[in-house]
Amino acid sequence: MTNSEIESLILYRGFPANGAYTWSPFVNKLEARLRFEGVGYKAGAGSPRDAPRGKIPYLTIQRSTSAPQSLGDTDLIIRALVGEGILTDLNSKLSAVERAHSLGLKAVLEDRVYFYTVREKWVDNYYAMRAGVLASVPWPMQIPVGALVYRSVTTMLHGQGTGRLSAEEVKTLSEEAWESIDAIISEARARSSGTVQSREPFWALGGEQPTEVDATIYGFITSSLACDLASPVTKRVVKSHSALVDYAERIHDRFFPDYTKWN
Repeated sequence: MTNSEIESLILYRGFPANGAYTWSPFVNKLEARLRFEGVGYKAGAGSPRDAPRGKIPYLTIQRSTSAPQSLGDTDLIIRALVGEGILTDLNSKLSAVERAHSLGLKAVLEDRVYFYTVREKWVDNYYAMRAGVLASVPWPMQIPVGALVYRSVTTMLHGQGTGRLSAEEVKTLSEEAWESIDAIISEARARSSGTVQSREPFWALGGEQPTEVDATIYGFITSSLACDLASPVTKRVVKSHSALVDYAERIHDRFFPDYTKWN
């Protein structure tokens, strides 16, 4: 299979088609990953019912010689696109220690912060979250659909453990996690003095180019800053760290100039 057989990539975001960041860190992560390498794509709303793994985001590869191929799970989508030669492996030049560092940073966000923000959105700010993610669903149906999602999410959170915590405990753990990410980003900015002066992006692991973890960090920062209605506490925490905001603003200006910036 060659790239010439690929007609288009369609990224299904679960939110309005384009022009703004979504409330999903994984959607924003995948968009950043594509834009880091200048890979063109079309944006669509899509639905979990049509997703190959039952969740947003998912991506469809439209080919000239065969039926469309749908891919799910952001990491597996990225791996598949690297395998197709559409993307390159941004971690290919990292040492074993740097790869371990990258995995650790991703785990802080995807295996800890993610569940804290899901708790804040669907438990602490349920009505705002329901109105946001189900905006395309007719109002009468938002009530039963929202109830089904709430039941599913709270069951998942209880099994995972975050659902057994108080709101104050979640806030404390979330702040601790973001402080650790801020420490990494602050150090990276300090090492990139020339970049700081030029307002060009700087990268989490200190190199001249992004690595895979930058897409993850950017996805989580932007989703937190964009989702002020359903996760106001997380937004305040992220905005309190100037290095995180600076990091995101530089990437936004370089790779997402067509998107509305957060307030």
